[in-house]
Amino acid sequence: MAAADLRDELSCSICLSIYTDPVSLPCGHNFCRGCIGEVLGTQEGSGAYSCPECRAEYQEYPALYRNRALGNIAKRFRPTETEPGETGIPCSYCLLSPVPAAKSCLLCEASLCDTHLRGHCQSAEHVLTEPTTSFMGRKCSVHNEPLKYHCCEDSACICASCCLAGGHRGHRVELLSEASEKKKEKLRKVLEKLIPEREETERGAQRLQERRREGAAGETERVTALFRGIREELEALEKRLLSDISSEEKIVSNNISYLIQQLKIKKDELSRKIRHIEELCNMADPLTVLQEQESHGAAFCGAEGADTEGREREDTEGADTEGREREGIKVPAVVDLDVGRISGTLLTGLAGIVTGVKGRIHGQEATELVLDINTAGNRVSVSGDGKSASYSLTDQRRPQTPERFQGPQALSTRSFPSGRHYWEVKGSESGYWGVGAAYPSIERGGAQSLIGNNNKSWCLYRWDNNTYTVRHDRKVTQLPHVPHITPSCGSIRISLDYEAGHLSFYELSEPIRHLHTFTASFTEPLHAAFWVEGDDAYDYYDDDTDDDDDACVRIIS
Repeated sequence: MAAADLRDELSCSICLSIYTDPVSLPCGHNFCRGCIGEVLGTQEGSGAYSCPECRAEYQEYPALYRNRALGNIAKRFRPTETEPGETGIPCSYCLLSPVPAAKSCLLCEASLCDTHLRGHCQSAEHVLTEPTTSFMGRKCSVHNEPLKYHCCEDSACICASCCLAGGHRGHRVELLSEASEKKKEKLRKVLEKLIPEREETERGAQRLQERRREGAAGETERVTALFRGIREELEALEKRLLSDISSEEKIVSNNISYLIQQLKIKKDELSRKIRHIEELCNMADPLTVLQEQESHGAAFCGAEGADTEGREREDTEGADTEGREREGIKVPAVVDLDVGRISGTLLTGLAGIVTGVKGRIHGQEATELVLDINTAGNRVSVSGDGKSASYSLTDQRRPQTPERFQGPQALSTRSFPSGRHYWEVKGSESGYWGVGAAYPSIERGGAQSLIGNNNKSWCLYRWDNNTYTVRHDRKVTQLPHVPHITPSCGSIRISLDYEAGHLSFYELSEPIRHLHTFTASFTEPLHAAFWVEGDDAYDYYDDDTDDDDDACVRIIS
């Protein structure tokens, strides 16, 4: 096998150089480990990996098997390659030690070094060329003469005999050197276009590599910062609530301490009276007992009377006063913690944290998103608050303007020229409807004006049985149907990242399901777009004239 052919067999088809640490894909094709790694890296996230040679596809990152035999052959072949400036073709006459040839003679079919070239015949028949081993390719296959001319009409290299008596007689011909220079000039012009294109392609690949490296890192950093902020806010809220509880606890504790002291004083007074009465009851002298009763009769009789009256009420009414009011004693009311105020502070604080987190997750919110009635078609009924669009069997008879759609569509008044935004809509269970985004320059009439039926709009369509399709530039993609544990809520979130060129759709089911993401380089501000379609086939046979069977979409964000 010739050295050139062997080099082709040992060259990576990606970098076109001799293999470095060659590996094999499952399909059998070989590449440098670094080269195929970069190619597979650029395919990450596209849904499948493919071989650069045969386009065999792999759903997962393919295994790379090291080809040791091929690596050993490439390693042995590499040192035999010629240095820059050398041809690798030896002089035909230097037999003892190979010397690189300087020229080759087509007539002699030999290659000559500088020394033998000085003694070579200088006649015109001995045509000298750059060193070569393929002499037959430089001679006419018909006349066996050196190829000296180029036929401009047939774009073929010919010899002198072909010009005089061959099939190219009378054709416009040029010397090979002249034709070669003209072709080189054309190739240089092609290079002038290809080199900037290659550089731009390389820059694009670098940007994608950087985006791939920074994408996950940036999102990880954002989520980490988000939760760090949530924890800080929760800790601050916890400290504030614990401080409030501690302050109220001190007030309640002081109040309870005061009440306990008052009850203790009352208890001591009662104990003293009880001991005195017990002493009287134990006296044997009637005169002393009676005289003590006369001195303290009012107190004792009052107590006895109150006790008797209490027993009578208990017998007659069944009430038990539990000693709540005896001898003027009242059990004081205890002031508890204000749990209601603490709970209110907790709920308010948590609601504030959730609102802040929601804003940080979605960026700027489309809180004022309403429909532009000036764009609504005459089969679209717009609610008074501008939040709902529904299909109408009755022509609304609005004035025809350049902004108005002929079909049942409408745009939002607000546009998004940059930044991150989202809005949420809820669609009806009946009828067909679609939501998405569109440029203000979208056509307003004809089939090309349908949202998603052109290159100026992107749309998600909802059909029967909770099935979805997406459409852009007339390309329709059926989304896979995923059965829900609970029926679909019909609510959709549309998320826009203008600079990144992403328009994403999510079904607000349980759990939230990502439906589709369009990727584009947006060139105009985007408006939210809505399409509704009725079920006329049923309405025409329905005596009820309302639009219960027709589609309706309402903005809920």
